[in-house]
Amino acid sequence: MFCIKKSDLFHSDQLDSYVHLLTDTIPFLEFSIEFQSNSLTYQPKYTERQHRIHDLIIRLNRRGFGYRKISQKLNGWGIRTKRNKIWSNSSVYSVIKRKQEREGVIENIRNTVSLTDISEFKIKYYSFD
Repeated sequence: MFCIKKSDLFHSDQLDSYVHLLTDTIPFLEFSIEFQSNSLTYQPKYTERQHRIHDLIIRLNRRGFGYRKISQKLNGWGIRTKRNKIWSNSSVYSVIKRKQEREGVIENIRNTVSLTDISEFKIKYYSFD
């Protein structure tokens, strides 16, 4: 049989203080607050490279080049995608589409002025006896 004496674990005065802490009331505080705003989401800005490639694609498209021809031009010039892949017609289309979607989100959501809503600050006190 294994037996531990209280003197093996703590000095007597330490043990008494721990017992005192455990037998007294233990208070707990809980608080809650809700915060609502339309500017909490982070979206990284376009890099200079992304702006230049987008502008180049738009210029070529306005000159009458289709997505396949634009991808062939970009690959011929040695320009790679952001992930260092070769361009395809769908990746060219994606650049245009995503830029428009992003601008729409920024214009319609981020730049819309809405009231910031902060709820009532609530504090609850609990005690366990």
